[in-house]
Amino acid sequence: ENVKTKHPQLLYESKLYRILQGGTGIPNVRWFGVEGDYNVMVMDLLGPSLEDLFNFCSRKLSLKSVLMLADQMINRVEFVHSKSFLHRDIKPDNFIMGLGRRANQVYMIDFGLAKKYRDSSHQHIPY
Repeated sequence: ENVKTKHPQLLYESKLYRILQGGTGIPNVRWFGVEGDYNVMVMDLLGPSLEDLFNFCSRKLSLKSVLMLADQMINRVEFVHSKSFLHRDIKPDNFIMGLGRRANQVYMIDFGLAKKYRDSSHQHIPY
C-alpha cells in the first residue's frame, strides 16, 4: 500500500498477524517494512481462495467438501475470537487454501478490518 494513503491498514494488519502467529491456518508473516513509497508485508505463499475454488468447480461442491471446509473455517473464526478480535470481513475471498503438503488446510487472511472486542479481563468492549 502507498505510504501516503489516507487510511493505512497494512501496519495494523501486520500487528494482528503477529498476535495470531502460530495459530493453525494463520499465514506466517516473514517481514513488514517500507520499501520506497510502499508499506510492504511479506507472508507465506498460499493457494487459491475458496471463491476461486468454488468458481473452478462450477460453483458446486460435494457435501463432504463443504463440511470439511466449514469445520476448518469455524475453527479459524473461533481462534481469532479466542484472541479477543473480530475479523469483520468474512467471505470466501478471505479463506485461502494452502500449497504442497498443506493443500488441504484452510487459511484465514485479510485482517485489515479486524477489531478488538474484549479487554484484557475478557470483558466485552462497549461500542
